[in-house]
Amino acid sequence: CERIDGIVVAANYNCPGQLVISGSNAAIGEAIEAAKESGARRALEIPVGGAFHSPLMEPAVESFKAVISTMDFNDANIPVYQNVTTIATQNAAIIKENLIKQITSPVKWTKSIQQMIADGIDGFVEVGGKGKVLMGMVRKISREVEVSLWQEEV
Repeated sequence: CERIDGIVVAANYNCPGQLVISGSNAAIGEAIEAAKESGARRALEIPVGGAFHSPLMEPAVESFKAVISTMDFNDANIPVYQNVTTIATQNAAIIKENLIKQITSPVKWTKSIQQMIADGIDGFVEVGGKGKVLMGMVRKISREVEVSLWQEEV
């Protein structure tokens, strides 16, 4: 990313071997080509609606801050792990602040899962998915934890 002209940054550290970048369209195209030339097994453009988790989202920060500042937050009853810091907190002010930071900060999924495991969490349940994405990423991060899919009975 640093060698590319234009704005392109790491946006999602999903799991070992899977990094998502974000930025301007031109810079993303250059970065994809550079990754392929450097031997990446796979480098492709993902169709998304914006340059999420990048400096290009900065204009959204003030608007989001204005909205979130009108909302009351309480301290959490259980620890909340946020991908900005990767550490657990129950403090409402920190949770709120990290929600704002997440707009322009990378998603540190790998480090978040590693921190949860270090904190003693040994099982993960994917809710609302088909179990192929998040469960798969957790398995790539650690084979030592249990992963399962929550399915609502109809």
